[in-house]
Amino acid sequence: MNKLYDYLQTSLSPYHAVEGGSKLLQESGFVPLLEGDMWQIKEGGKYFVVRGGSLIAFTVGSEHIFRIAASHTDSPCFKLKANPAMQGDFTRLNVEPYGGGIWYSFFDRPLKLAGRVIEKVEGGLRAALYTSEQTFVIPSLAVHQNRDVNDKFSPDLQTDTLPLYALGSVPFCAAGAAHYDLFLAPCEAPFEHGAKGEFFSSPRIDNLTSVYASLTALTKSAGSGINVAACLESEEIGSRTQGGAGSDFLKNVLARISLALKRTKEEHLRALAGSLLVSVDNAHSVHPNRPEKCDPTNRAILGGGVVIKAHAGGAYTTNALTAATFAQLLERANVKYQLFYNRSDVRSGSTLGAISLGEVSIPSVDVGIAQLAMHSAVETACRADVESMQNALLALFDSRVHMKSDGADL
Repeated sequence: MNKLYDYLQTSLSPYHAVEGGSKLLQESGFVPLLEGDMWQIKEGGKYFVVRGGSLIAFTVGSEHIFRIAASHTDSPCFKLKANPAMQGDFTRLNVEPYGGGIWYSFFDRPLKLAGRVIEKVEGGLRAALYTSEQTFVIPSLAVHQNRDVNDKFSPDLQTDTLPLYALGSVPFCAAGAAHYDLFLAPCEAPFEHGAKGEFFSSPRIDNLTSVYASLTALTKSAGSGINVAACLESEEIGSRTQGGAGSDFLKNVLARISLALKRTKEEHLRALAGSLLVSVDNAHSVHPNRPEKCDPTNRAILGGGVVIKAHAGGAYTTNALTAATFAQLLERANVKYQLFYNRSDVRSGSTLGAISLGEVSIPSVDVGIAQLAMHSAVETACRADVESMQNALLALFDSRVHMKSDGADL
């Protein structure tokens, strides 16, 4: 858990999440690849490739079947605009919302700017990681000046959510760079609580717990297939970016693996048909104070193990066959699991799984761990569920599951 906590605290942006993931992989002997280079891949090898805020890692076994865990590296926060300094009695920074956050939870809380800046170097440009030394705060309006704040409060995302930078009129520059992708993100340290320390709270539990579980399971697996951990950016804003689930990144990596292994297009397409994609994104736990917000018969709870999610409208990719297949893998590995549906009278959230199927059509199941306060600046989950998810993904990577149109070989 301490390694996970370090990852949660230091991965303030998707770029930092990728940097931390890359270090974890290289410590386990994974070899970095570049999209612009010729790939030299061999059986028994371990590799990863980065595209912006996305990372795809894979191991190559003797069996030409893909077993994929897909998660996302981003979380709701604010993003810094160009020309951000708004000067007057105070200097504030002009930011815009990124994703669908619980915005009131970001007030009066320590925040830092983090992401990438574009530096001028001899002969061109280079992207570099950046984390501000300064801590920022978005101050609330006092209750005396907003008497109905406890009855209703809907912050104006242009005027109410600007972080305080300085007293008086002060220019702002991020490491001397005019161009950047910088996020204003919570920087609090994870902490444990509960009568037995069973809970933990942290920024970015959704979805960096899934990223971390995917990568650590991949490093521990000795599976016979081609195991893939796809950690993709921009899920919170629709996944339609160069490295998101709606891009060609995952599709191209899978195709290039087959090409490097001298497989024909026919063999590649047959491999995809027999593969399994597990979309790993978290689920809503029963809320202790508002249990009526959950489905009457299919509700997840903290500590209940891996959550298998389904939705009639296709927000989740699970169907009866993929659910049964993954459940059997969990039962064999002695991993607890539970089933989840949203209430029928509320709008469901979605995951990157459904979007990724538009590019790579593979049998898929949506899973996650149960959590509270999803999209808050600080979220809550159960420590035991993190281990359950890692063991679940290890069971996937170690399996010999082969999907068929009318069933699955296990």
